[in-house]
Amino acid sequence: MVNSAAAVKPRIHRAWLVAAVAFVALVGAAAFRAAPSVLILPLQEEFGWSTADISLAVTVNLVLFGLTAPFAAALIQRLGLRWVTTGALLLVSAGAAATVGMTARWQLVLCWGVLVGLGTGSMALVFAASVADRWFVARRGLVVGILTAGSATGQLVFLPPVAALAESQGWRVASLAVSACALAVVPLVVLFLRDRPEDVGLTRYGTDEPSPERSTSTGAVRSAFGGLALGVRSGTFWLLVGGFAICGASSNGLIGTHLVPAAHDHGLPTTAAASLLAMIGIFDIVGTIASGWLTDRYDPRLLLLVYYGLRGASLLLLPALMPSLGHGVGPTMLLFIVFYGLDWVATVPPTVALCRQAFGDRAPVVFGWVFASHQLGAALMATGAGWIRDTFGTYTPAWYAAGALCLLAATLSVGVGRGRGAATLKGKDLSPVVATAS
Repeated sequence: MVNSAAAVKPRIHRAWLVAAVAFVALVGAAAFRAAPSVLILPLQEEFGWSTADISLAVTVNLVLFGLTAPFAAALIQRLGLRWVTTGALLLVSAGAAATVGMTARWQLVLCWGVLVGLGTGSMALVFAASVADRWFVARRGLVVGILTAGSATGQLVFLPPVAALAESQGWRVASLAVSACALAVVPLVVLFLRDRPEDVGLTRYGTDEPSPERSTSTGAVRSAFGGLALGVRSGTFWLLVGGFAICGASSNGLIGTHLVPAAHDHGLPTTAAASLLAMIGIFDIVGTIASGWLTDRYDPRLLLLVYYGLRGASLLLLPALMPSLGHGVGPTMLLFIVFYGLDWVATVPPTVALCRQAFGDRAPVVFGWVFASHQLGAALMATGAGWIRDTFGTYTPAWYAAGALCLLAATLSVGVGRGRGAATLKGKDLSPVVATAS
């Protein structure tokens, strides 16, 4: 006789619970990444540091955030999702809390740059890609979109409360608050996050086939560099690297780091400026989830062409909108914020899909290197825009440069997968493994 309890499948697959916990974890890790843009002014007032000085710490954060990603992806393959995520959250919380005692610029770089950079890098978008790969066959694009929205939106929706705390209670209280946010997620991860559906007697969502065996004999460092060696031999990899570097420069590096001080330059209070980034975060949820849904159905190259092209056009128009902030946030600026929110990280689901199509079960590690380029681009722009502001007294050249780069990224996206031997990228299902690296 068949065990009736075993024969009845749960109405909601456990994969969705894992995705929900991963979403909350990404939001918790992102909390402290909201702090730099709203704490630039308080730190300048207390310590007398320049915009470029503070931007250096943000740059180190962004570089490590990106470079940690491929090694974290390899470490997840070896140790599993749960323990890597737990360690990352603890590191983020420790780095955030340690900032309250800093008195010198090198300590700012150590806390914001090194500790938080390593922690958040271990839970970057490769974490989202790994969850989708391990727990889902169907709806992978949608899941990547949801988790990406959690990561990006978490950075932005925390801005108003962090700014309000910094203004009313001081920046140290704000830092401790976001440290607590990251720490509070740890119990959820330990209790509910599992590495594979087979650990709880299930298969991946969308299939009855067991998950493919994953080798854990290769060290994380060797596996990470093996993924890089696989990627550099592919034209698809370099096109994705170029486009994603520009994506990072025009999102985290420029708007995420410098929109608040730029708006303040034009007379908008810091808290009101932080609310603009929070609005971007809210609309990012809609845009990124919609992008995941579209990625499951349409050619991701065309999606990237549209996303980068429209982003570039909006940045080229931004210098004409900024002066109006002295009279408050008008309809045209609100339109820019809504559009930029919808497009903020909409590029991630199609980029992940292209990596999966080209690199098979090594895609999470290869995507880790593609994501590293995203953060390197963000780091260069964070420092460059700070230098531009200090040198010219305005951010205008930075807006124009980022707009032009986005138009270049749109052009690069069209060429992805068109080389010799490229597989067809059209169709509803881009998730099957088409190449397995040894």
